[in-house]
Amino acid sequence: MKWLQKHSNLITEIISMLFILLFAYTATNKLLNINIFHMRLGSFPFISSYAFWIAWGVPILEVTIVVLFFFQKYLLTALYMSFTLMSIFTAYIILVLGFTNSIPCSCGGVISALGWKDHIIFNSAFIVMALIGILLLRTNKEL
Repeated sequence: MKWLQKHSNLITEIISMLFILLFAYTATNKLLNINIFHMRLGSFPFISSYAFWIAWGVPILEVTIVVLFFFQKYLLTALYMSFTLMSIFTAYIILVLGFTNSIPCSCGGVISALGWKDHIIFNSAFIVMALIGILLLRTNKEL
């Protein structure tokens, strides 16, 4: 436990950097290919009628989270937002896969090469990292 407390700043910095890389990459890819992203979202179950708003809202939210990570004052907020966004993505994938075996991937670049099981594992790893970051920051504030 002492090791964790001693290295908590380094751990939260690494977690923050990983989220910055993830969200900057995915937001950029979505914005550069906004028409394709919008079209793919239009074929998703349950959310097709909201495709326009989601196509613009998700990358804007990802960019907002990236910006928040650069300010120590908002680090905990950025981690909570990251946890929430990744949880929503993961819950949606699991929900949709419960109804169908085939849903299009709206991810871009390297991430789109993952299968749905891999997406769930990948997202779950980021959910756990966000939780670790949240717990470390909250513990440090209480000390």
